[in-house]
Formats: sequence, C-alpha cells, structure tokens
Amino acid sequence: MTTTTTAPTTTQVPLTRLTGVELRKLADTRAGFWLLLIIGLATAATSAIILGWAEDEEMTFEGFFSFGLLPSAVLLPVLGILSVTSEWSQRTVLSTFTLVPTRGRVLTAKIVAGVLIAIAATAATALLSAVANVIGRPIGGDGSWHIDSSLVWQGLLLQVIFVLMGIGFGALLQNTPLAIVLYFALPMVWTVLGSMIKKLKSAAEWLDINVTTTPLSEADMTSGEYARLGVSVAVWVLLPLAAGAVRVLRREVS
Repeated sequence: MTTTTTAPTTTQVPLTRLTGVELRKLADTRAGFWLLLIIGLATAATSAIILGWAEDEEMTFEGFFSFGLLPSAVLLPVLGILSVTSEWSQRTVLSTFTLVPTRGRVLTAKIVAGVLIAIAATAATALLSAVANVIGRPIGGDGSWHIDSSLVWQGLLLQVIFVLMGIGFGALLQNTPLAIVLYFALPMVWTVLGSMIKKLKSAAEWLDINVTTTPLSEADMTSGEYARLGVSVAVWVLLPLAAGAVRVLRREVS
C-alpha cells in the first residue's frame, strides 16, 4: 500500500484586496480620520475664501480648482507617512506580515492606495470647485468653466508625487515624528540654501522639488521643466521609496 502526500498550497491574497485593506486603514486610525476630515474642510475653505474675498474675475472653475488643490498637496503626504509608520509604532506590522508574508506586496498595496487617495482628492476638489463656481455666478463671479486640460492632470500628478514622497520617507525612516519633520524640513532647507548660495542655484533648478513642481500649476509645461521635474522626483521620491523598500524587506519584526 502506498500513500501520496500532497504539499500544502498557499493562496496569495489578491493585490486588489490588499489595496482595499490599506485604503480602509487610512481612515481607521484616529490620526488618519481627522487628517482626512481636515483635508476636506480645508479644501472647502479655499472655495469659501475665493467666494468671500476674491475679485469677480477670479471666481472661475480654474481658480477654484487650482487653489483647492493646495490643502491636499500639503497634508496628503502626511497620510502617506502614517500609512507606513503606524504599522511599526502601533506594532500591527507583526500581524500584517504574518497574514501576508511577502512584504513587498504589502508595500505595493500601500503605494497603490496612496495613488488612489490622491486621485480621489483631486476628483473631490474638482467637484467642490464646480459647486463653488455655480454659487459664485449669482453673486457676480465670472463663472467660466474653461480650464486647460493640462492643469487637471498636472494637478493630479502633483498630488501623486507628494503622496509617494511621503510614503517613501515613511518607509525609509519608520518613525512618524521624524518622517514628518524631515519631509517638510529637508526640502525647505534645500530651497533656502539654493536661493542664498550662488553656487547651488543651478543645482537647485534640478534638485529642489519645491522649485521643479511649481510649473505643474501652469498650463503647458516645457520639456525642460519636465526634465528638471523628473530629476528631482528621482532624488526625493524614487530614491527614498527604493531605500525604504529595502529597509522594510530586511527589518526584523519584533
């Protein structure tokens, strides 16, 4: 009599399900919930500011949309940082990597979730801008609906860049206060040094992400501006993401 043994098979959790879990995690924590709420209120406040104090010709869909992107561009990266660092600070990383041993798939899901939340924030800003434009017309606003299509996807690109930069800093540092402080401080210090020291000005045009992302708020960026943006993104986004991925994959879970 012979017996046949069958090796146990493991079923990988689909990336779509992992991404859904990571999206839910963004609002599950108290910090994440309040941050999302503040982003929503701040975005609505930008429309209120334009309706209350801007000149009539500035009350256009383009004006509401461009100004409305600012709160999410500043605060969404913090949410990206928290999506990674909270795993370590709240010690949920042990259960996360036990359920999904392939750490790279977890980090990929966090990146995809970050991109999706950036898309959602941009869409929500467009919706709020449309509502504000409708309200502004009866009170004397211009009410124009024209917007250059490049401003829409460049605005989305801006959100994605900063969210991924936040995730990269979070993965690399794995400490919430340190990651948040350095995320805001290092680019600011580089901007100050680049503007004050003549020998750094030419380098700052390529490496200062605060400078290279500025043209994204203007229609029809040039190829040179895209090239400078690409270099700064490689330094401030791709490099921290790559180094952070290595650290996530190698760090001992305890």
